Amino acid sequence: MEEIRDSRLRDIARAEYHYFSGHAEEAAREAELYLSHSDLTLRLSACLIYIFANLSLGQIQQAQYTLMEVRNTLASADGRMPPQLRAAAVFIVATAAVLLHLPLPEGADTLQEQIRFLPPGLRMFALYVQAHYTYLQGDYGRSLGIVETAFAMQTEVFPIPSIYLHLVAVMDYMSLKQPELAQAHLLAGWKLAQPDDLIEALGEHHGLLGGMLEAVLKKDWPEDFKRIIAITYRFSAGWRRVHNPVTGDHVADNLTTTEFATAMLAVRGWTNQEIAAHLGVSPNTVKQHISSTLLKLGIKQRKDLKRYMLR
Repeated sequence: MEEIRDSRLRDIARAEYHYFSGHAEEAAREAELYLSHSDLTLRLSACLIYIFANLSLGQIQQAQYTLMEVRNTLASADGRMPPQLRAAAVFIVATAAVLLHLPLPEGADTLQEQIRFLPPGLRMFALYVQAHYTYLQGDYGRSLGIVETAFAMQTEVFPIPSIYLHLVAVMDYMSLKQPELAQAHLLAGWKLAQPDDLIEALGEHHGLLGGMLEAVLKKDWPEDFKRIIAITYRFSAGWRRVHNPVTGDHVADNLTTTEFATAMLAVRGWTNQEIAAHLGVSPNTVKQHISSTLLKLGIKQRKDLKRYMLR
């Protein structure tokens, strides 16, 4: 970052780094300085950071207001707006919708239409967004195809979008009940994250990873695991405050991360024995987690867990 000559771009890069390394407060403070900047490129970059940093900070109104400003910018754009900037605005709107599991805005340009105008690193992240959206549609094979395409087309390594792509592959493989392949992608993403401590993505995706963080990172990297789980609690609290009211869903907010991971596997059809083997605990421990989850949610049957879980 210090080698970036333009001080404004250096500030944005620093805000991005602080966000993706799990320091939302610093990221929001730095991004806020550019929310009204006359340069639309800087403003859009700052907006994306500011939206998600404020979700982690529980400052939902700031996040929602900033997202609305981006949507207004896109809606008021005319033919004079450079295609690269239009594509960036579409990317931000689509990213926010997909990561929050909200419907995509109707009548707007699609990310697929605009992706060719994005620079290489952002194009990689846009492919992650498309893969995540396809995962939410339940088409796990096609989602994996997008991930493979993204890695095949990259001409250099972009650590942050690559981490996100590996994580959506974990989500796909866990949904396909292929934990060995899921673990390979998690470890590949973790290898990219470690040098610069880019742990935010792992915390954001915890609930969708099917207990893979508990199975792989908790034993060998216990301190990192604790920091990732702290990010999970912060981010997911803000996520639910936006997602649940808009969609009418009831994604649980009173479970521990271990209870949530266990319940996610249970609703995907894993038996207690399979969950126990995956998490490295006893079947009785899994039974206790499920019983505790049912009690907290005020339900009696395992099949009723689904309405409180992520897709």
